[in-house]
Amino acid sequence: MDDIIHLLPDSVANQIAAGEVVQRPASIIKEMVENSIDAGASNVQVLVVDGGKANVQVIDDGKGMSETDARLSFERHATSKIRNASDLFNLSTMGFRGEALASIAAVAQVELKTRRPEDELGTLIHISGSKVEKQEPVACPVGSNFSVKNLFFNIPARRKFLKSNQTELSNVVADFQRIVLVHPDVAFTLYNNGVEMYKLPQASLRQRIIDVFGKKINADLLPVQVETSLVSISGYIGKPESSKKKGTHQYFFVNDRYMRHPYFHSAVMKAYENLIPAGEHVSYFIYFSVDASTIDVNVHPTKTEIKFDNEQPIWQVLSATVKETIGRFCNVPMIDFDVEGRPDIPVMGTPASIPHQPKLSASTYNPFTVTKERDFTPTAGWEKLYERYTQPIDAHPAPEPTEEHSLQGSIWSDIIAKDNASTSEFDVSVPKFQYKGKYIVMPNDNGVMFVNQHRAHVRVLFEQNMRCINQHNRPSQKELFPRIIQFDKSDTLILDSLMDDICSLGFELTNLGGGSYSVNGVPYGIEGLDVEKLLHEMVDSAKESPSDIKKDAQEALALTMAESSAIVYGQVLSATEMEHLLQELFSTQTPARTPDGKPVYAILENRIVDELF
Repeated sequence: MDDIIHLLPDSVANQIAAGEVVQRPASIIKEMVENSIDAGASNVQVLVVDGGKANVQVIDDGKGMSETDARLSFERHATSKIRNASDLFNLSTMGFRGEALASIAAVAQVELKTRRPEDELGTLIHISGSKVEKQEPVACPVGSNFSVKNLFFNIPARRKFLKSNQTELSNVVADFQRIVLVHPDVAFTLYNNGVEMYKLPQASLRQRIIDVFGKKINADLLPVQVETSLVSISGYIGKPESSKKKGTHQYFFVNDRYMRHPYFHSAVMKAYENLIPAGEHVSYFIYFSVDASTIDVNVHPTKTEIKFDNEQPIWQVLSATVKETIGRFCNVPMIDFDVEGRPDIPVMGTPASIPHQPKLSASTYNPFTVTKERDFTPTAGWEKLYERYTQPIDAHPAPEPTEEHSLQGSIWSDIIAKDNASTSEFDVSVPKFQYKGKYIVMPNDNGVMFVNQHRAHVRVLFEQNMRCINQHNRPSQKELFPRIIQFDKSDTLILDSLMDDICSLGFELTNLGGGSYSVNGVPYGIEGLDVEKLLHEMVDSAKESPSDIKKDAQEALALTMAESSAIVYGQVLSATEMEHLLQELFSTQTPARTPDGKPVYAILENRIVDELF
């Protein structure tokens, strides 16, 4: 029988390795810019065409390479960063595997121009699909100039799975931001299709963050600084009042390397517990400095997963440091309710008309108890003030149910929410009332129906918004005084790509350049909403869309508009308004669920009510 095991050709092996290292154009930029930094560059230029799919070019003024090094750099496992296995546990450079350039050359057409300061001429190399096509001397500046064209030209299946130019450019910007945030001492420039997107001079860390994300973030940054024998932590965290559900900037770096670390993220969020609303987050830029021998970065080819020897104690140091920073810079005066020894407060008025109040001990004092001495006579005719409130409303809407507050007992387990319903199944003309300012309650053939008024309106408005986007016919209301709204560079990419959809919702925006937009008109019927916040939420929702399909972005815009414009909990509805809302709800395609999958109504069956008695 013939032998069946054989060695793969280098070109095939390089393509397999490229599948891990080179996933999209952003991967190329990450690898080559990190090489530029390792080469001691003080200025780095990044140029992309068509989101990087057509061309990616990285130019630096580092120390360059000799003719031999330039040729050898494209071989697998050829590196100047380490010599033996023990060096893996004491890394001081971004790269070390020697796989990046070989992987890039295996799936693209690469041109390299490089020269050292001591050389009169540099070296030009052309490589296509791991094959060297040309190598010759060339006149060029000191440093390196990599040009990577036609990514995945020889792997059509991989190229087919690249996203749109806009999506790939967004990923390029995201990786670019991660690198520039950790190297404020290096000047960076990013161009897209010949248009300058970022020009970042050498600056302090705080100024670099402002240059990347805009001036608005400056007011929300709190400095973090602590040094222990285990770890040094520095950087900035956001103020609690700057929290929001989407669009926060959260970065961890260790020894000048970006990393993802959910465990340390939980330490930061733990410090903000009870200070920010549930489901919201804050921005943070946190830099760890540890002994290189206590971490392992050789976990994944992307080098963003890093293992720590002392994760738990570092977690405790991080959480305590964030708490201390919040307490030091966000000091809130405490209200002391201890009434013993409190000073007498002078009251305006005739002393004879104000009876003397004896001091009470803290154990017996109750400010809500009306005693004979503190009794009063209500103003005549006060009932007229409440005539228009015909239904009792709870002033505070009930919180969303949690496991701790869930109804107990098997008799409640049969509350049902039907996923398919229409006006033919439910008679919305029957008597109905509001409960707790949150639910519309009405009888049904099967029992008692509870409809969440806010979610019902979200479902109705969402479908209206989607029709407006498809038909481009939502009315707009002109602004008497146009307002200026600022977006950072990464958000402007998303906003420009969605401009047609946003305008179809009724907005009128004018791009003023530099991330500034003039709002000349807003959709009719959103009076009282924070337009700036609404637009940022739309962009953040579209940015977090799982794919670049335009329909996903359209649905994100329509849902954000619906959630912001829907009636709120506690809003009083008349019988006519409730009936109109229910008619619109049951005329939608999926009335039982909101666009993001939350239940809109539930039915308490008749047999369950009977069992209660």
